[in-house]
Amino acid sequence: MSKIKLDKFENEIEKNAEQFETASPKTKEKVKRIISKANEKNRITLRINNQTLESIKRKAQEEGLPYQTFISSILYKYANDKLIDEKHILKSLRLLNR
Repeated sequence: MSKIKLDKFENEIEKNAEQFETASPKTKEKVKRIISKANEKNRITLRINNQTLESIKRKAQEEGLPYQTFISSILYKYANDKLIDEKHILKSLRLLNR
């Protein structure tokens, strides 16, 4: 069996697991509705030039994703401050190591 490494938050949950109570059916249903609402998707129309779209399609293909999923992933990461510019990070590291 492989050992799973827990982060600090997960360790706190494990440490205090016996203090948690099972949620009522009403609470469980409320949580399901909240999650369902959060997962709803909206259709948008976006105008983008052909060259940019072709570039995105190539990159999506390299990642093995449909291009619309790829675009959605990029937007999600950007909106949640998780989009990382690897080239910028590598350049910064080179400058720091001088």
